Amino acid sequence: MGKIRMSVKILCGCAGLLLAVYAGGFWYYGDHFVRGTVIDHVDVSGMTAADLEERTARYTLRIVERKSDGGSIEEEIQGSDINLAYASAEPLHEILREQNRYLWFLTQPKEYELEGMIVYDEEALEAAVDGLRGFDGDFAQAPVDAHISDYAEGSGFSIVAETEGNELDRARTLETVRTAVESLEEQTDLSAEGCYRTPAVRADSESLLQTLEKLQKYAGIRITYTFGENTEILDGSTISRWLSVQGTDVELNRTEVESYVASLRKKYDTIFRSRTFMTSYGKEVTLDSGDYGWWMNYTQEAEELAAMIESGQSGERTPVYYQTAASYGTPDYGNTYVEINLTAQHLFYYQDGQLVMESDFVSGNSARGYDTPDGVYGITYKQRNATLVGETYETPVSYWMPFNKNIGMHDATWRRSFGGTIYKTNGSHGCVNMPYEKAKELYGYIEKGTPVICYHLAGTEQSEESVLEK
Repeated sequence: MGKIRMSVKILCGCAGLLLAVYAGGFWYYGDHFVRGTVIDHVDVSGMTAADLEERTARYTLRIVERKSDGGSIEEEIQGSDINLAYASAEPLHEILREQNRYLWFLTQPKEYELEGMIVYDEEALEAAVDGLRGFDGDFAQAPVDAHISDYAEGSGFSIVAETEGNELDRARTLETVRTAVESLEEQTDLSAEGCYRTPAVRADSESLLQTLEKLQKYAGIRITYTFGENTEILDGSTISRWLSVQGTDVELNRTEVESYVASLRKKYDTIFRSRTFMTSYGKEVTLDSGDYGWWMNYTQEAEELAAMIESGQSGERTPVYYQTAASYGTPDYGNTYVEINLTAQHLFYYQDGQLVMESDFVSGNSARGYDTPDGVYGITYKQRNATLVGETYETPVSYWMPFNKNIGMHDATWRRSFGGTIYKTNGSHGCVNMPYEKAKELYGYIEKGTPVICYHLAGTEQSEESVLEK
């Protein structure tokens, strides 16, 4: 019996203890939130409304920012700095009144969104955001678009990858921080939230790759000009400076091409330039007149060169010429030419440096102002059985070899003597009159373009004439 009474007492004691614990819990959760209660994303289990308000007043938002080297730093915004608070405690007390205190010992998962209950000073928040280091010019690096490099010797062009940088976008950053604060989040990562300005063009951009392909076509070009012993090489290092990019289009500046051709013309053209000439008499003369020499067709050459570049072609190139000469070297007339001494009234024909023939002649009538001009010229063409026509004459000749417009060498069968000083009073209209056999012989040697060098040389005048045998 005694044991039974003892057992009853123990059970009653336990029941009383449980009842007291239950009553205590029921009383405690009269002003504390039951387990499982989440308000504005914050687990408030066991907290009072005052605890939550106090916690809100102590709120701190940790902000993770990106450094320019890819690392990260953290900054904080304190709730007290932006006057963060609940607009009213009444909704919190309403939740307390609605919760089931009778089942306080159970977890009762329930979330509440108190729209507009979190208030703060908007200007203070914006000032706090503006103070972040991501807006500091000394800390933040702006993003750089992927782009095409300058031309590099040996490799041409390449794509320089974009730089992400760590410059914040203010609108996006303010929106992210505002959302975090209103949700009382403890941390926000600005990089993960997409708050940084980003490059507009990336290395895998299709348009960038297309442009690179077009530029590389130009970079690989190598065009070689040969001027005798000199060469001029036009390659990507020069052509790259003549290119402009508009969108995905790559344009060649034709003005630059023209300037380049002009530089070649200036360097290698010899027409209309002064020359020195070593005469057969052992004396040197300087000749400033004549139209012999290299003469580049500047306009056509620039056009064809530009077309060659734009098609991406490489190779050897010979310029387009109005007129060519015997040699690219000095002298440009080479060692095959007709030498005409207007003072001595005597000419020589040299072939490959060897004297082949010579002859007296009669040149233009000095007394009548028909002097044969000096200078360096080239045979324009040669013609058999031509008729020379002037204002007062019409003369048939068998061998016509013009070299200076309507002035040329030809046979003069109406003359019986040549050389001496005949030309002074009984000369031609400007042509070089030769004995028939000599004109015939010279006609057989020369070709179109053969240089003709006319000069005066004091001290070589001959008083005697050569007379043809009957």
